[in-house]
Amino acid sequence: GALHDSAERGPHAPKCHPETRTAVQRDIMSWIRHGKEDNAPRRVLWLSGPAGSGKTAIAGTLADECYKTGSLAASFFFSAFAGSANRRVKKPLISTLVYRLIQHKSIGGLKEEVLTVIEDDPGVFERHMDQQIEELVLKPFRKLAGRSNRRDWPSVIIVDGLDECQGDSECSGSDAQKEILYTLSRAGADPAFPFRIIIASRPEPVIRHFFSNSPSLALNIFLDDKYEPDADIRLFLNAMFSDIRRRFNLPSTWASKDVVDLLVDEASGQFIYAATVIR
Repeated sequence: GALHDSAERGPHAPKCHPETRTAVQRDIMSWIRHGKEDNAPRRVLWLSGPAGSGKTAIAGTLADECYKTGSLAASFFFSAFAGSANRRVKKPLISTLVYRLIQHKSIGGLKEEVLTVIEDDPGVFERHMDQQIEELVLKPFRKLAGRSNRRDWPSVIIVDGLDECQGDSECSGSDAQKEILYTLSRAGADPAFPFRIIIASRPEPVIRHFFSNSPSLALNIFLDDKYEPDADIRLFLNAMFSDIRRRFNLPSTWASKDVVDLLVDEASGQFIYAATVIR
């Protein structure tokens, strides 16, 4: 249920309204495609912002776009409010990512390598997360080095809602989040690991502390006024009000500019406010 296109997330999973959030999407897509050419290349991108700022919608839109172009290697969308417990805890993360990775026919030989690991050690998914990624991802990719054309491989893994990962019988939510960050950053630093990683979350203390202690690890994108949320919220509201006018045969003066101005001001950059108003 945690995949970007899972039935649980459904067709109404958060996505960016057309023509909104274009600047931040452009920056992230540029990093996915050309980030290795930067002066100080970083394999991890941290997309952060306050609650309601549109992180999950951006991550969902990016996942869809990357899926269409063949560049999405795998994805995982945490949600504290999901019906499935699998989207609330850390345990299914590595198995879900691995499942997606071995579906890519372009990564020749990966599926066979991974299935051999599982046959030899059926309990591998019960191991510490760091050991799972070592055995199921890093070791297989080391064996594949030079065996197929990496230009045809997908290029990015997206993990959304990390701050919504909760604790389980083994550890607290903050400890689980720390373990995920450590595991993914270790993978990103391994020369055999061929993917870029996007992590989207609120700037909760444990996550903020992790990235501030490793400034060279990740490119940080914070959803603040630089990305002009007010203009995007205005565009969204105008489009939605136009649709409502058509459906209910309302006069063209309905939802005046003053009303839209007030709503944009009240939203204070929070897309969730505008979406709630429309609902």
